[in-house]
Amino acid sequence: MEIPSELSGVKARIIGLVGKYFPTGAHKVGAAYGCLVPRLVTGTFDPEIHKAVWPSTGNYCRGGAFDCALLACPAVAILPEEMSKERFDWLREIGAEVFATPGCESNVKEIYDKCAELRSDPSYVILNQFDEFGNSFWHYHITGNAIAEVFAMMQKPGNRLSGFVSATGSAGTIAAGDFLKKHFPLMKINASEAMECPTLLMNGFGGHRIEGIGDKHIPWIHNVRNTDIVSAIRDEDCMRLLRLFNEPAGLNYLKKNGIKPELAEKLELLGISSICNLLASIKMAKYFEYNEDDVIVTVFTDSAEMYQSRLQEQTALKGEYTELQAALDRESILQAQSYDNLLELSYWDKKRIHNLKYYTWVEQQGKTYQEILQQWEPEYWIETFENNLEELDKAIEEFNSLGQKI
Repeated sequence: MEIPSELSGVKARIIGLVGKYFPTGAHKVGAAYGCLVPRLVTGTFDPEIHKAVWPSTGNYCRGGAFDCALLACPAVAILPEEMSKERFDWLREIGAEVFATPGCESNVKEIYDKCAELRSDPSYVILNQFDEFGNSFWHYHITGNAIAEVFAMMQKPGNRLSGFVSATGSAGTIAAGDFLKKHFPLMKINASEAMECPTLLMNGFGGHRIEGIGDKHIPWIHNVRNTDIVSAIRDEDCMRLLRLFNEPAGLNYLKKNGIKPELAEKLELLGISSICNLLASIKMAKYFEYNEDDVIVTVFTDSAEMYQSRLQEQTALKGEYTELQAALDRESILQAQSYDNLLELSYWDKKRIHNLKYYTWVEQQGKTYQEILQQWEPEYWIETFENNLEELDKAIEEFNSLGQKI
């Protein structure tokens, strides 16, 4: 889905891969598959005796619950209690056991505490997206390849792939940027996060409302050295655009003011974190003064379907949405979006962010001092993403052949 200049306010082309059409309505179902399959084919997860535990802030645990439903095995979802009502309803409808931990989107420490509690029971197998390389491995090869194919399909004469934007979250999706950099070396990777929880930008912390991103720590699987830019987005901007893109008054205003009706009707494909990625793309385009030949690709992770209760909450809080408010939101957020709270990372900025991993993963989660040093070297990530592919494919083929013999 391409966001035209009439809406973005920038000359650069912004293209988003839409997650709505995955079975769960979000592309994280693939990341869950990437974490589960290596355990299935190596025998460390047995659907007949194990329960798969999916720690998440929403979409990953829904993906895991879906995968478990296909296997007819129990799924356990752990997510913060303040996530959207739709997430909890969906999980219960598919039959997952749900643990709601204290806090909001950024309260991942409480999720880890629950995982530690469950780990004492050997029937629970924890599939932690924040340190499982199956998550980033899937996005590197699948999402990365998909973006390259979309760019080849939509590329116009003179176009260049200039940027890839992804909210950090578990650092799965952003690994697609590592794949893209291999093929487009001049492209820049932009990691977006909530301004209310600016961990990458300024070692910050705090609660926020952009569900699915920004968890007050640096995921173990994030190749920080390969990230070029950090963009912090205000959650209020995302909530206001959610209303603009979904309320009848907002859509009517857009249609009367230069936005084609067919595009306006598709804006519901952008959930809250998708809007965050859109705004980070706009910041990036303005900062680097990109023009019509520059293409920025991002991911529209999920749609507004998961956030109807949030729209109702906004109406209860602020009143009915009007075309006057729509005009204000379009001009003040989209058209006037600046590159404040954007940092082009130096070598030492990257090292500072990477070093934050120590406090979560080495001190608290049992990772080794030696491995965090190894993660700073590019060879570590080549080994992780490239050298294990054939081995995993072979294991999957052998596993599938066993099923064919039964």
